[in-house]
Amino acid sequence: MTGFEIAGQIISIAAMGCNIISYQQKKESHLVACQLIGGALFSLSFFLLGATVGGLLNLVAAVRAVIFLFSEKLHASHPAWLCGFIACYVAFYILTFTVFGVEPKPITLLIEVLPVIGMTALSVGFMKGDSGAVRKAGLVSSPAWLIYNIYYLSIGAIICEAISLCSIFIGMLRHDRGEEKEDK
Repeated sequence: MTGFEIAGQIISIAAMGCNIISYQQKKESHLVACQLIGGALFSLSFFLLGATVGGLLNLVAAVRAVIFLFSEKLHASHPAWLCGFIACYVAFYILTFTVFGVEPKPITLLIEVLPVIGMTALSVGFMKGDSGAVRKAGLVSSPAWLIYNIYYLSIGAIICEAISLCSIFIGMLRHDRGEEKEDK
C-alpha cells in the first residue's frame, strides 16, 4: 500500500465519523455542517485512493452542503440548485464511461448509477429544509452507496454506510418519532 493509499484510508475514517454523527444532529445546520466536512474528507480520500468519480461526486456533495448551510443567503430552495446538482451527477455518470474508461456493461451501468441516485435523494432531502427529511432521504442514499461500495469491496465505505443506516434509524427514533406525536 502506498503512502497516498494509507492517507486516503485514514482520511476516510475521519469522513466516516463526520457522516455518522451528522444524523444525530437535531438542528439542520449542524447536520449539514457535519455532512459538509464528511463530503470534503471523502472527496479527498477518494482522490488519494485513485477513485476519481467518487472524489468528484463527494466534492459536489461538499459544495451542496455549503449551499444548504447558507440556504437563506444563497436561495438554496430555488429549483435551479436541485437541477444543477442533478445535472452534475448525471454528467459525472456519463464521464465515467466516456472519459474515465469504465466499460459500459449492463452491471457497470447499473452499479455506477447508484451513487447518482443516492446523491439525488440527499439533494432532494436538503431541499425540504429539515433534518427529518434529510434522514428520510438517507434511507435511499445509504443503501444505494452501500451496494456500490460492496460491489467495489470498499471496506471503510461499507462500514460507514452500514453505521449510517443505523444512525439514521436512531435519529428517526430520537427526533422524528416525537415530532409525529406532537403533530397529532
